[in-house]
Amino acid sequence: MILPIYAYGHAVLREKCSTIDPTAYENLPELLASMWETMYESSGVGLAAPQIGRAIRLFLVDTAQLKDDERRKGDGIKQVFINAVILEETGEPTGYEEGCLSIPGVRGEVFRKPTVRLAYQDETGAAHEAVFEGIDARVIQHEYDHIEGQLFTDKISPFKRQMVRRKLEGIKIGRVDADYKMKFAPSQKR
Repeated sequence: MILPIYAYGHAVLREKCSTIDPTAYENLPELLASMWETMYESSGVGLAAPQIGRAIRLFLVDTAQLKDDERRKGDGIKQVFINAVILEETGEPTGYEEGCLSIPGVRGEVFRKPTVRLAYQDETGAAHEAVFEGIDARVIQHEYDHIEGQLFTDKISPFKRQMVRRKLEGIKIGRVDADYKMKFAPSQKR
C-alpha cells in the first residue's frame, strides 16, 4: 500500500525515534512492503519511518537502482536498517547535492564523510555491523539523520538555507507540487 510522505513542518520529522524489537513489531512485513512501494512510487532511493509518520528507528535504502555514474563504484545496496547506530564516520567530507521526499523541490549541498561503519538489525532481528562507502554511505547517513530528528536542510550552508526559506515555508502550508501523496501537519492546509 502506498503511504503518504509526511511533509516538512510535520513534528514527527523532528523526533528522535524509538528503538523497536523487529521480531515482535506488529505487522513489520506489511509495513516494510508498504515502505518499499511508497519509496519507489515517489522515485526515492531511501525512506525513513518518520517520513511515513512512524517515530521508530527504521529506514530502507536502495542505491542498486541508481545508474553506474551515480553509484560511481560498486553495485549499490538494497537493504532494511532497524535500530541503526553510526559507530564511525571517516574520510574527508565531500559535498553532494541532496534532496528529500519530505521536502520536494528543495536541494542543497551537504558535506558528509565518505565512509560509515554502522551497527543495525535486519528485518529478522539479526544484528549486523558493516562498513559502507560512497553513495551508499551518503544515503544511509541521510536516512539515519531522519531517525535522529534531523533533515538535510539543517546541514546546508546558512546562505543556501536563507535562499530556500520561502520554499520551506510554502511546503509547511501545503504549497508544493509533488508527484506523490503527501501529508501535512494537522494545522496546515493544502
